[in-house]
Amino acid sequence: MNDELRFQVDTRIATLLSQEYTSTERALKELVDNAWDADAEQVIVTLPSPMSDDPIIIEDDGTGMIAQELSGHYLKIASDRRIKRGERTAGKQRPIKGRKGVGKFAGLMAASIMTLETYARGSKVSFTVSLADLKLVTDIEHVPIYPTIETCPYNQHGTIITLSSLHQGLSYPDANRLRQILIQEYGRQKDFTIIIDRKPLAIDDLDGTYSEEAANLPDAGDIALRFSISKGKTGLREPGITLMVDGKSVGKPSFFGLDLCEDFPPKLLRKMYGEIEADGLSDYVTAGWDSVVENSEGFRQVTEYVQQRLRTAFVETYGMDIRMAHARLHKAVHERLAVMPEFKRDYADRAIKKVLEKYYDEPPSKVEPIVFVVLEALERSDYRIVVEHLADAQRGDVATLAESLNEFGLTDMAFLVEQATARSTFLDHIEHLAETSGTLEATMHRAIEHNLWILGSEYSLFSSNQTLQRQVEDYLAKKYRGKLASKRPDLLLNENLNEEYLLIEFKRPSHSLNLKDYQQATGYRHDFSNYVSKPIKVLLVGGRRSADYPSQNLEANVATMLFVDIISTARRQVQWQLRKRTI
Repeated sequence: MNDELRFQVDTRIATLLSQEYTSTERALKELVDNAWDADAEQVIVTLPSPMSDDPIIIEDDGTGMIAQELSGHYLKIASDRRIKRGERTAGKQRPIKGRKGVGKFAGLMAASIMTLETYARGSKVSFTVSLADLKLVTDIEHVPIYPTIETCPYNQHGTIITLSSLHQGLSYPDANRLRQILIQEYGRQKDFTIIIDRKPLAIDDLDGTYSEEAANLPDAGDIALRFSISKGKTGLREPGITLMVDGKSVGKPSFFGLDLCEDFPPKLLRKMYGEIEADGLSDYVTAGWDSVVENSEGFRQVTEYVQQRLRTAFVETYGMDIRMAHARLHKAVHERLAVMPEFKRDYADRAIKKVLEKYYDEPPSKVEPIVFVVLEALERSDYRIVVEHLADAQRGDVATLAESLNEFGLTDMAFLVEQATARSTFLDHIEHLAETSGTLEATMHRAIEHNLWILGSEYSLFSSNQTLQRQVEDYLAKKYRGKLASKRPDLLLNENLNEEYLLIEFKRPSHSLNLKDYQQATGYRHDFSNYVSKPIKVLLVGGRRSADYPSQNLEANVATMLFVDIISTARRQVQWQLRKRTI
């Protein structure tokens, strides 16, 4: 067989490549990237009104293409222009955005018909491609493209892409969402203006809190600060404030010293975006235009001004979030704060607030140990003395620091022993209750409610919550009425600092847990899941297991504990702590 074989490219490749984009807005960004690669200085995007038949139009003033360039470069699928023409554009030496050679199909993600008009060196070339044309042939090389070639003024250049017959199954492109995507990529480009629906892309397009203000500083003159604080969960791609002098950016965006302030949350730094104009600093810009003379009085005044304004704005924007984090952690320490003298309580409250402000948005597992050390230092004079000694030790004084750390460890051990002794006494009492046949489930509930450490480390961070308690009480009051009210089960719904829930059902120590108890407890979880968004762990606690208690095919996150095992395990842990004292 001597027949020649060839690869064929199915026309579905165009549709598949257009589906590479997760949204219409991201597909349109690909067309804006093409304008960047064409050395355009301005791109105008016109979006249709919702429910209209208007097209999407992307127009740029880039270099454009003549017919030979369309055929030799644009219409070649997966052709990487960097291989033939380098990593940067010919005119403005911009880094090339397009790398895969498939961005030309981005428009078909949003529309069924794409028309391209391009102007370059006295020639206007236009053609139309549609999904309907692609379906008529099996090989994309056979798709009919009939370009129209006309003359135009020699100095006219640029490209216009018109997308019509928008896909009805997709939402119309959203101008605000498109701005959010483009501002992170092009918001700081001074030679590349993007206009969306007649509004140029600017700092105030960032989704967040926008501020704009002016001032006159003694040694820096008139300044104008414009910035936004993002409300997004993730940080920005190029955060910071750009210093503008005489219309030019000086160096890279910076945080004007906020990144060196220990009391400012690092994660919040990545949410700021803006620029400050300070033409009065022109005499202090370095020759390479990459920095300012930092010890100039004018720059110092600008730095202080920016820091103060950003701090104020962040408190206004994120103050509520920080207060909520403070409240969540306060649940875990409210009992300890309540027994403190009032002057210590106020100081502890302020100290915890400072910790939360510094470690804003950090997981509770990182913040909680710091908060508890603060509380220990306030509650116990020996802790406070050691912590003060640590604070006074110079970083270079290794011997003093090591000695202080050793003393801190001994104090910590002494506290643990004291705590272990108290817990041992508690276990004696709870064991007596468990061995008494007449002990009610409500009695065990009250004894364990604020001592979940007895259940093990997995449960020790869960705490009682008045709101959750009321929710349980209201539920039980509605569920159990009349004669059954005295027989209703004893439930406890707790929450940890990650807002995860733990539902505990207590049975009296003389009761054997059975299948009905299991079904009852999991049934409560199913009911409560209608009111809370987080998963709920279930823990059944009783005296023993009956023969019909299920041992397999259990629902996820359901555990069973017996009082005898709980007490035995907790006592071994306490005894281990006490033995460490004698080692």
